[in-house]
Amino acid sequence: MNVLVVEDDIELTQFIQKGLVSEGVAVSVAFDGTIGRSLVNEHRFDVVMLDVNLPGMNGFDLCKFIKQNWPAVPVIMLTALGSLDNKVLGFEAGADDYLAKPFAFKELLFRLKALARRHPSRAPRPKSLQLLDLKIDTDSHRVWRSGQRIELTAREYALLEYLMLNQGKVINRVDLLENVWDVHFNTNTNVVDVYVNYLRRKIDQVEPKLLHTVFGVGYLLGAEP
Repeated sequence: MNVLVVEDDIELTQFIQKGLVSEGVAVSVAFDGTIGRSLVNEHRFDVVMLDVNLPGMNGFDLCKFIKQNWPAVPVIMLTALGSLDNKVLGFEAGADDYLAKPFAFKELLFRLKALARRHPSRAPRPKSLQLLDLKIDTDSHRVWRSGQRIELTAREYALLEYLMLNQGKVINRVDLLENVWDVHFNTNTNVVDVYVNYLRRKIDQVEPKLLHTVFGVGYLLGAEP
């Protein structure tokens, strides 16, 4: 596994690097966002770890840059900003996981391996997906409904793509959390419901409605509930 760590805390970076190398992980390091962007441009990484408060280019902007250019590369945010609002900002930027400081190294290692193992880039995907007049280009992440382009955030797109890959099936919230957010949230969180509503407002402005709630179970993307 080849990992990029973008973190301006030198002591913490050395701690992470030493631990990962001892586990057989190849590690590259950048101490500011601008250098991190250059390294991402020049090399292929299996996972990128980002601090939020970085000199040169902050972690949210760097995450957006990575996801716009290499959407298959998993990104985990490492930050002291651990509130739910900040986590939502991180996921909105396209992050696949979010680990608040201070953290246990074993948990970090587990999350890195989980991202590298479960990320969609490890499995082949069709170049396009379609359900009636809803169409997705999985290479460009562009979406259309009734011939009209729909603008989605990175997280909304990831949610829609997963539902499209499983169209006609009822998907529960835990499944969505694990496969779209790649993290194990407290199951009391309503982040899935919030993003389903965001997505529904964008793709279901015309008939027939495609994104359905199956009460007490989860969500279904299909022509009929």
